[in-house]
Amino acid sequence: MPLSTPAPRKHKHTRSIKLDGYIRDDGLWDIEAHLTDIKSYDIENQWRNGIAAGDPIHEMWVRLTIDDQFYVRDVEAVTDNSPFEMCPIITDAYKQLIGIRIGPGWRRAINEKVKGKQGCTHITELLGPLATVSFQTLMGNIQKNANKAKVNKDHVKPMVINSCHAWAEDSEVVKKHLPEFYKAGEE
Repeated sequence: MPLSTPAPRKHKHTRSIKLDGYIRDDGLWDIEAHLTDIKSYDIENQWRNGIAAGDPIHEMWVRLTIDDQFYVRDVEAVTDNSPFEMCPIITDAYKQLIGIRIGPGWRRAINEKVKGKQGCTHITELLGPLATVSFQTLMGNIQKNANKAKVNKDHVKPMVINSCHAWAEDSEVVKKHLPEFYKAGEE
């Protein structure tokens, strides 16, 4: 069901974010994001001699290359369009994320390395959704490994348990799909 009919209004801005996950031939994973900000009106801009309506004021790309354990093996960040000439200079700062594991502490690590003046607001904002998409991309692989563990009688708690209300350990979803991890809630 879509949102309700809005009050009369005029469109001013569109931010588009596209995220994709890939398995590489070498067994690593590429998780990519592409962000654009587009205005519905012309913008004065000295460096670019103005930015026409419909042209991106911001256009950034990020690729995280990760392994099966979610360790960042490589990072590439690119700024194709920005409002200031100096914006693309900071993209190499994101190499500092190499070696960090996506999981608990990911946001803290990002804040230590590339938050604020140490990075680009727009590229840094993409790192949260990139982490989420990395889990979605590797989920089939995670499930396959979890099934192998089940066969070996290892009961490794799946990462989805307690990740949201549907996957709460006391939910009907867990009771049906992962009964060995179900814990009845308090009445």
